[in-house]
Amino acid sequence: MVTPNKLIQIPVDAELLAKLDELSKAEGTSRSAIIRRACRDYLRRMREEALDQLYQRGYEQIPEDTGVGEVQVVLAPQVLPEESW
Repeated sequence: MVTPNKLIQIPVDAELLAKLDELSKAEGTSRSAIIRRACRDYLRRMREEALDQLYQRGYEQIPEDTGVGEVQVVLAPQVLPEESW
């Protein structure tokens, strides 16, 4: 189900407005569409950064066992074929 858009007012300086209008004209789309896309991109980046921080804290609390990687380095040549190039 699609929810209706809510109208909001956001003050912007003249320079930003000019750049939005320029981009809008170049893309053949509305200022609103550009701002919506920018907001979605920003929210996605913030979510990804939060997940990255969570991942990093997890490794800080429970560090990776380096022994697994060391074993893989030793076993890899025995299991994987040698490249011809």
